[in-house]
Amino acid sequence: MKILLILGLTMPDVDERLLARIEEAAGPGSEVLVAASTGEALELVHDVEVILGPITPPLFERAERLRWVHAITAGADAYLFDAFRDSRVQLSGDKGLVGSHLAETAFGLLLALSRRIARAILDGPRSWELRVEYRREEFELEGLTMGIVGFGGTGRAIAHRAAAFGMRCVAVDVDPVPPSPEVAEVWGADRLDDLLATSDVVASGLPLTAATRNLFDARAFELMKPSAILVNVTRGEVVDGLALAEAVRSGQIAGAGLDVAPEEPLPASHPLWTTPNVVMTPHTAGASQLRLGRNLERFLRNIEHLRGGEPLEGQIDKQQGY
Repeated sequence: MKILLILGLTMPDVDERLLARIEEAAGPGSEVLVAASTGEALELVHDVEVILGPITPPLFERAERLRWVHAITAGADAYLFDAFRDSRVQLSGDKGLVGSHLAETAFGLLLALSRRIARAILDGPRSWELRVEYRREEFELEGLTMGIVGFGGTGRAIAHRAAAFGMRCVAVDVDPVPPSPEVAEVWGADRLDDLLATSDVVASGLPLTAATRNLFDARAFELMKPSAILVNVTRGEVVDGLALAEAVRSGQIAGAGLDVAPEEPLPASHPLWTTPNVVMTPHTAGASQLRLGRNLERFLRNIEHLRGGEPLEGQIDKQQGY
């Protein structure tokens, strides 16, 4: 088995111990190559069977023996260009493993709004003059309803944390996914409007697909409570950014916490930057000291699954997009 590791933001380097473990999992006669970039990978990929890292159209065109790609990103949308999507090459990744740190950022953004932490930090020394104003605006999460749209790994991790804050949790999903201790029944997508209308916080756990692009649009915001907050830490394109800015500015909803943007980097001229009660981080929720290790352990297990003809962990349905 010939395996190519392509370094990048999530996996900036590999050590000899990891290479030895990959070779051991792959079996006798296997070869493990490392490319510092996709450009360097182009020179190595022609007879590679397995890629750990990104796949691009030029790489795929040259990879004549490719059987499997294991992504080092949770979202699959960047991988699903037509030729690869419609091929028989398998795709897996760390979906289901990133929920913990994405959910932590979701609550960081939510608390920055609910406890007026973001405003106090930005106001600096002047914040002491605004204490009374902050205290009038702050609210407690206990007893509020957390509505989760997309109940996969990230959605479940958000629900787990929401319940710890004393929130009631409801969720919708397009697939018939099982409930969790925090969500007794996962509603079908036909009840999205009910979720939007009843939730005090709406959190997106959605992947980016043709069906989810701009799902949170002007109509969705019209259904939400004027006191509601939108939180998005998965894919920015599921939100219509201009409609969101207008909804917050007009008081249609109360605010938004975003780690991802409709386009990245978000232009400095975009109104979300200057909309009060919108707090944003620059797509950093995916970072964790534990993330790469979790995914590499899965990759090692999946090498053995591939050799045994068994289903891969974290397998992505390329046609569905997640």
